[in-house]
Amino acid sequence: MRNVLIAIAFAPLVWATAQAADLPARVYTKAPPAQPAYSWNGFYVGANVGYAFNDPTVSFTPGDPLFAFLNQPAATAYDVKGVIGGGQIGYNWQFDRNWLFGLEADFNGADIKGTGTSAFLSGGVGGNPASVTATQNVDWFGTFRARLGWLPSDKLLVYGTGGFAYGSVKENVIYSQPGGGGGVGLGFSFACAPPNNNVCFAGSSSTIATGYTAGAGIEYAAWQNFTFKVEYLYVNLGTTSTRSVAIVGAPPSSFFANFSDLDFNVVRIGANYRF
Repeated sequence: MRNVLIAIAFAPLVWATAQAADLPARVYTKAPPAQPAYSWNGFYVGANVGYAFNDPTVSFTPGDPLFAFLNQPAATAYDVKGVIGGGQIGYNWQFDRNWLFGLEADFNGADIKGTGTSAFLSGGVGGNPASVTATQNVDWFGTFRARLGWLPSDKLLVYGTGGFAYGSVKENVIYSQPGGGGGVGLGFSFACAPPNNNVCFAGSSSTIATGYTAGAGIEYAAWQNFTFKVEYLYVNLGTTSTRSVAIVGAPPSSFFANFSDLDFNVVRIGANYRF
């Protein structure tokens, strides 16, 4: 009787063990390897396109006693604006998971132009209306900048940038007076003769101006080697001055067109290929 009771007591355990033996073996799988963080280190090259704009001013000063004696043209504001496009090359050092430092150089062709027309404060010489037209163009510009960037995520870069800027600046200044006019005295002279299309004074200059730039941008790594960016730059190429000389005169009278800081805002988009 005792053996029967022991057998009955252990019967559920024997049954459970038999059922477990019939179950298939459990399959263990490894977790997928973690994806490595995106690295911004290394060289890159790219291209950009954008638009530049601002509103500088031009004022005028005499170049001799005769022009100082005449009525002076009024200072005026004008717009400089145009399309830009070019390329860039740079290098990034990612010194932390969330921070990087870089250097970048770019060169841009430009169609940045502006023209201002100034009337004389009290008409012109001899009572005929006169005006001065000053034109300023930027044919190309470049920058060499440092970049400091913050990475809120592996593939998104927010950065500030600043450094050196340079560019080709061309200026033209024409004083015209329909109906003619002129002046003689104080050792200088000028004449506005009809054969010269009513142009009394003319001058031009071409120079490589230098200055500085600063800005900020956002760059996103869309693929392993390609990034896309949106960027703003403020570019300042300094002040310039162009002398305009009488076409007819012995010795010729003259004046200077003094352009304020040639500064412009640049908004552009770009793409980079990272090696």
